[in-house]
Amino acid sequence: MLVVMDVGNTNTVIGVYQNDQLLSDWRIRTEKEATIDELGILLRNLFQAQGLALEPGTELIISSVVPPMNNTLDGFAQRYLKVRPLWVGPGIKTGMPIHYDNPREVGADRIVNAVAAFEQVHGAVVIVDFGTATTFDVVSHQGEYQGGVIAPGVMISCEALFLKASKLPRVEIFAKPKSVIAKDTISSMNAGIIYGYAGLVDGIVGRIKEALGIHKPRVIATGGLACLIASETKSIDAVDDYLTLKGLKIIYERNRPRREERGK
Repeated sequence: MLVVMDVGNTNTVIGVYQNDQLLSDWRIRTEKEATIDELGILLRNLFQAQGLALEPGTELIISSVVPPMNNTLDGFAQRYLKVRPLWVGPGIKTGMPIHYDNPREVGADRIVNAVAAFEQVHGAVVIVDFGTATTFDVVSHQGEYQGGVIAPGVMISCEALFLKASKLPRVEIFAKPKSVIAKDTISSMNAGIIYGYAGLVDGIVGRIKEALGIHKPRVIATGGLACLIASETKSIDAVDDYLTLKGLKIIYERNRPRREERGK
């Protein structure tokens, strides 16, 4: 059994694979102050609720953009799984050349998404990830990571609007408004956020396509609000909620011979 884990600034996404089958997955809030045992108890409860067992010897691969949690995650793996996790980072075999001025600056989750998307498309692809930040990652027709764009995330923008405008309420984004010309404050804010981000996505993707030239990319969206925003765009071709989990499994498989050799 393989556990794949993507630790983001807001949410942590976890999946459990048995061979090629995704048995279960969860999206939980990232708790930066969690202890090793708190993390172990939480995951054990999640597993038990799905009829799964968190057993020693279970393999684990992690991508993380939250360095303060890395020691806790490593400790959890060693205490509860009796293994050292495979970390997505410098030195790992991804199968994808990284054309970035400083490859170490690229978030691990962005590389994971890029690997999974290219494996699906086998051609030029743009990945739009609606996370804490909204990121756009570009993979060439040859399967090379070219770089991308980072914009403030949807929920960051919502929170900034609430904090800086005294008379505006905090809103939750669950559904698109009935009309772009809204009739109340909350609907007006929802319209601005949803249609505003749809326009942002179409504008940036359009510029990326111009920059790529002849090889027009396929555009795949992922992340918590991907379905909601993607439905209002003209540029997103598909939404894949499991893109990151798939990418982690692919990278694990590409590094399996090395890990088996280390275990001898």
